[in-house]
Amino acid sequence: MLLARLAQVSRDVAATSARSRKTALLAELFREAEAEDVPVVIPYLAGRLPQGRIGVGWKVLSRRVEPAAEPTLTVREVDARITRLGAVSGAGAQAERTRLVGELMGAATEDEQRFLFGLLTGEVRQGALDAVAVEGLAGATGAASADVRRAVMLAGSLQTVAEALLAEGPGALDRFRLTVGRPVLPMLAHSASSVAEAVGKLGACAVEEKLDGIRVQVHREGGTVRVCTRTLDDITDRLPEVTAAALGLPGERFVLDGEVISLDGSGRPRSFQETAGRVGSRTDVATAARAVPVSVVFFDALSVDGRDLLDLPLTERHAELARLVPEPMRVRRTLVRGPEEAPAAEEFLSATLERGHEGVVVKALDAAYSAGRRGASWLKVKPVHTLDLVVLAAEWGHGRRTGKLSNLHLGARTADGSFVMLGKTFKGMTDALLTWQTERLRELAVEEHAWGVTVRPELVVEIAYDGIQRSTRYPAGVTLRFARVIRYRDDKRPQEADTVRALLAAHPGVAP
Repeated sequence: MLLARLAQVSRDVAATSARSRKTALLAELFREAEAEDVPVVIPYLAGRLPQGRIGVGWKVLSRRVEPAAEPTLTVREVDARITRLGAVSGAGAQAERTRLVGELMGAATEDEQRFLFGLLTGEVRQGALDAVAVEGLAGATGAASADVRRAVMLAGSLQTVAEALLAEGPGALDRFRLTVGRPVLPMLAHSASSVAEAVGKLGACAVEEKLDGIRVQVHREGGTVRVCTRTLDDITDRLPEVTAAALGLPGERFVLDGEVISLDGSGRPRSFQETAGRVGSRTDVATAARAVPVSVVFFDALSVDGRDLLDLPLTERHAELARLVPEPMRVRRTLVRGPEEAPAAEEFLSATLERGHEGVVVKALDAAYSAGRRGASWLKVKPVHTLDLVVLAAEWGHGRRTGKLSNLHLGARTADGSFVMLGKTFKGMTDALLTWQTERLRELAVEEHAWGVTVRPELVVEIAYDGIQRSTRYPAGVTLRFARVIRYRDDKRPQEADTVRALLAAHPGVAP
C-alpha cells in the first residue's frame, strides 16, 4: 500500500465528525491493504510509531526538503526507513538522523511530508481510534463487530487480529480466547464529576479506592507467574514481590487485575513517580526493591481455575477474587444500593483521599469485564486540581490543526516575578478556541520559529491537571500530569498567576 493512500484516508477521516463515515473510510482502506501492511497501517492511523520514540526532534524535522513529484513510498518501506532511523546512535548520530530524515522526506510528496511530520512529532490526531478501526475491519471482512472487538480484547492487539482477519477471514477469530499467560487489554473507566453523579448513573454499585500506582495483570500457571502492564509489557523480572505474592495464593491457575503501589513507613502511598521509577528499573532489581518496596493490590478476577470470568457480573467475579485473595491484598471497597446511599459513597471517597489515594472508581455490580474498552459501567471520580498559568510559547499543530497554534508552553511565577515552564498541553481546545488562540498569540509573538512562536507572557489560562511529578526537563524541577485547558482568564493579569511555591506546597510529597 502506498503511503499516499494512507495519508489521504487520514486526512479524510480528520475532515469528518460522523462515525459512520470514518468507519466506511477505514473499511475501504482495509479492503485494499495486504495483511502484511496491517502492523504499520493501524498504528499510523492512530498516530503511533510501532518503533516508539526514535530520537528525532524539531531541529531535524524543521529543515525544508523539496518534495517528490509523484508518490512512490509504500507503508512498509517507510516503516523500514524509520526502523533504521531509530537505530542510529553514538558519535555523529544527529548528522546521520538529519541525513536519513532528509532522504525520507525527499522521497515523499508534499501531502506525505505533512503526514510524516505529524507522525514523527506525535501530532497526528485525526480521530482514527482503535474502536473505529475495529468497526472498519468488520466492514471490510464481513465479520461481526462484536466478534472482532472481543478478539482484540483477548489478543491484546488490534494489529494481530487485523492481520489474521485480512489473511484468513472471519473464521480466524475463533482462535482468540482468554488464555492464562497471554495478557489481555484491561477494562478502563470513564470519568464522572462526582460520586453522586456516578452512583446516580449506575445504581447498585461498588465504590473502590483508586490507587495512584501502576496497573498490572498477573497470570499464574502452576509455578510460573507473568506480570504485565496495561500496555501489555512484561515486567515480571522487575517485580519479585508480585511474583512471590501470586505464588503465595492458593490457586494454581488464574488471571488477576490489580495495581502495584509503593507505601512509605507510615503506610501512606509514595508519589506516583517513585512507584513508576521502581517499576521501570531494569537493573539491580534487588537494590531497587530494598529502596522502594512495592505491594500488589487486586480488584478483579478474569480467570480462576481455568474458568473464564469475563462475561460474569462484577458480583460473581469479586466473589471468586475474595475466595482466592486475602482481604489485605484486595482493594478497599464499599457497596451502595443506589442514589439514596450516595452520602455513604461520599464518605468513602473522603476517607480514601485522607489515606493519600487519588480517588475512587465506581463500578456497576451487574457489569461484565469489557477488556480493552473504556466502559460506561466503570466511572472514576477524583478531585480536579486547577492552576492559573501564563502562556510562554506555542507550537504549530498538525493534522486537522495545521495552521493553528496548538501546543501551549505553560509557565508559573517564581519568587523574583519571572516565569518558569511547567509543561505543555494541546488538550481541551475547541476549534473556536484554537482560532482565537492563534490570532491572539501571533499578536503577542516576540519571536517566530519553524516550530511555533515565543510570546510575551501576558495571557493567563486556567489549566486542569491530575497532579505533578519530578522532572529534570523543566527548570522548576516538576511538571504537570495530564494538563488540559479549561478557559482563558481575561480577568487576570500575569502577576496574578499561580506560583511555583504554591504549586509545590499543594503537593508536598513531590518536591524536587
